[in-house]
Amino acid sequence: MKITTLQRDILWAQPAANVKRTEEAIRQLPDADLFILPEMFSTGFATQPEGIAENDHSDTLAWMKSTAAARNCAICGSILVKSGDRFYNRFYFVEPDGKVTTYDKRHLFTYGGEDKFITAGEERVIVTFRGIRILLEVCYDLRFPVWSRNRNDYDLALYVASWPKSRIDAWSTLLKARAIENQCYVAGVNRVGNDPSCEYNGCSAILDPYGHTLAACEPNQEMAATADIDLEILHAFRAKFPVLNDADDFMILKNKQ
Repeated sequence: MKITTLQRDILWAQPAANVKRTEEAIRQLPDADLFILPEMFSTGFATQPEGIAENDHSDTLAWMKSTAAARNCAICGSILVKSGDRFYNRFYFVEPDGKVTTYDKRHLFTYGGEDKFITAGEERVIVTFRGIRILLEVCYDLRFPVWSRNRNDYDLALYVASWPKSRIDAWSTLLKARAIENQCYVAGVNRVGNDPSCEYNGCSAILDPYGHTLAACEPNQEMAATADIDLEILHAFRAKFPVLNDADDFMILKNKQ
């Protein structure tokens, strides 16, 4: 499977403009099986969602569906969504046949106040696309290894993010750690540019199960990076060095309401 990360600047609270810019960027790229966009790629990372959030049948989601169909690929990223009377940081994974899988960010960024208005998800989500089992995660989830723990149930972990420049060393270190400890491919897609609160410098990367970088975006640039996910290499590594078979067993409980 060929995957492409799109490291993007995001205009604040302008979904239509951000979608148009992203569409233009994808149009110039070679075909891939999967295009991955950053966290809240249509609005920027907003912790006060009123007046900014899109509805759960938004024009942005419609664009993702049409793009996936037109390019015969999957496209994914998170959107700030209002569903009913609640707000979510919702990861959409959209396939070319129109199938949509969603994951609501579990670990809300309390340091930035995301938990005050946005509802946390409770379900860990894995989607299988073209034979690859893919774990869906959003930004701050990266800091919580139990939530990302591979129980022999996924091959590729995706982290879409708005991760500030001030903590970018943690981003790069944790992406590598998640790949090594889970014997999986990892793709981390971070934004660049500025919003009202933070500066972002990207450092998006695709890593192999050894923690080696297969492809990466240059800091502070809007650009794409592409790499191949090879299940034969992954399976051979896991068979030769079966770390996952020795992992501790555990159960994740839902948050108390």
